Amino acid sequence: MKMLARSVLVMEIFIMGFALLLAKDLPDSGGLIFGGVIALVAFLAAGMLKRRVGWVLGWLVQVLMIAYGFVVVTMFFLGALFAGLWAAAIIIGRKGEAARAAFTEGREGEKSQ
Repeated sequence: MKMLARSVLVMEIFIMGFALLLAKDLPDSGGLIFGGVIALVAFLAAGMLKRRVGWVLGWLVQVLMIAYGFVVVTMFFLGALFAGLWAAAIIIGRKGEAARAAFTEGREGEKSQ
């Protein structure tokens, strides 16, 4: 689960880099600062996924990516897309961990017999 979620967050950092290239042409620098903060939070979340605060920051990144659509309109679509990928990473990751645990439990049961 962590690997999938971390992959989504790293890709969001790249997407924010490209969005910042679009935002640099705007008249005010608020969009650049906001985008930089989002990229920084995504970076921190990717590194802190071992703790609960990393997952909370990951969800915060999803909300901020969608909100960045007010600066770069395309980010409404991309933010929603990555929020879906984030949710899918969590759901699929949990199913994968449950399947791995069941498989490991079954293998340990076979060894003891």
